[in-house]
Amino acid sequence: MQVILDISRLLTVARRPAPTGIDRVELAYARHWAFQSADRTTFVAELPLVGFAALPIALVRDLVQAIEASWASGTASAAAVVRRARLALPFGRSALAEALRRPGHKIFLLVSHRALERPALIAALRRQGCHFVPLIHDLIPMQHPEFARAGQAEKHRRRIATTAALADAIVVNSAATGKELGPWLAARATEPPLVVAPLGVELPQVEEPPVAIRPYFVALGTIEPRKNHLLLLNLWRHLAGTHGAAAPRLVVVGRRGWENENVLDMLERCAALDGLVREAGALPDREVASLLRGARALLLPSFAEGFGLPLGEALALGVPAIVSDLPALREVGRGVPDYLDPLDGAAWRSAVLDYARPDSLARRAQLARLGQWRAPSWDEHFRQVEGMLDSLVGRPAGPRPLPAIASRPRVPAIGVQRREDGGA
Repeated sequence: MQVILDISRLLTVARRPAPTGIDRVELAYARHWAFQSADRTTFVAELPLVGFAALPIALVRDLVQAIEASWASGTASAAAVVRRARLALPFGRSALAEALRRPGHKIFLLVSHRALERPALIAALRRQGCHFVPLIHDLIPMQHPEFARAGQAEKHRRRIATTAALADAIVVNSAATGKELGPWLAARATEPPLVVAPLGVELPQVEEPPVAIRPYFVALGTIEPRKNHLLLLNLWRHLAGTHGAAAPRLVVVGRRGWENENVLDMLERCAALDGLVREAGALPDREVASLLRGARALLLPSFAEGFGLPLGEALALGVPAIVSDLPALREVGRGVPDYLDPLDGAAWRSAVLDYARPDSLARRAQLARLGQWRAPSWDEHFRQVEGMLDSLVGRPAGPRPLPAIASRPRVPAIGVQRREDGGA
């Protein structure tokens, strides 16, 4: 079996000082297959207006190691390797064509949602005998368009339509995501196999936590509407009025996202938050782990989540968490965190004040529950994924029509192609 893995996203995000959850997933997949035998994996990335092209596996190994070092420490050590990859990519079309001509079973893995809105790119590989297996992280832009940038709901609808039409099997990060995807697959005569494989939680090297005069909490994640930072900032404004300088502190970790003017206005202009709330921005993994280790709890009042990696990271560090009562977060945290309604400001205020106390019974109880929690591992994730991939061996990658909801852009051929609808 040969895996053809798309790592286009890594080439665009490698220079970020800190990754998103999807960035981490593509890196984990690249690492998993980069250090296996070279004849088992072909790494590809997308050339604009051309299609996919292959990258040398040695270069991908260098890229993985450079990105890991960069995201751990916050250095720009991946930039040079990314430049090498981009220079090599235009010469990779013939290498991909050669890989596709080799005998044996082939599977195209797409784990970052990229290219899903352009099904013809995927159909071009299926026509040459590749099974197609995507990893679906969530359906949030469709189900909660109010939390997404303009146009993202329709774009994600095309992605899910492509998945429903062309996938030979599907990986999801949680049972909650699988349940939401189910209605889209029901139109197929035979639904594709679906495996629920929780994402692995990796701990970076942890530095000593900062010395804090006052107890503090951490909110971790991109500053965007669905993360509900506004609830926390309004809570801290209230604490400033009732407790003054004696109030606990809040550290907001994460890059600024989109359509969050109210949150940014409060962070930049609300005088009541001065000295109580610190916007730390995107931090390297080691600094995030250090901050979490010293926190009274992670706060995650999200309106929607597909998995919830920050929760897994906090619990793996032995840090309590107060989070929204969402199905995906319950899958990750199981019975450990305290779960609250993301609209119940009074409950969040009560929990924060309780956890801030050195004698907090609720925090002590959660720490006791934490002893029974085990972090999901990438080893187990890949055991489940590879078991599903093995089940596809020997099955024909038959032709399927492109999804009606999506356009059919012209895709240059790689070798001899047949129409995806079965015609000559």
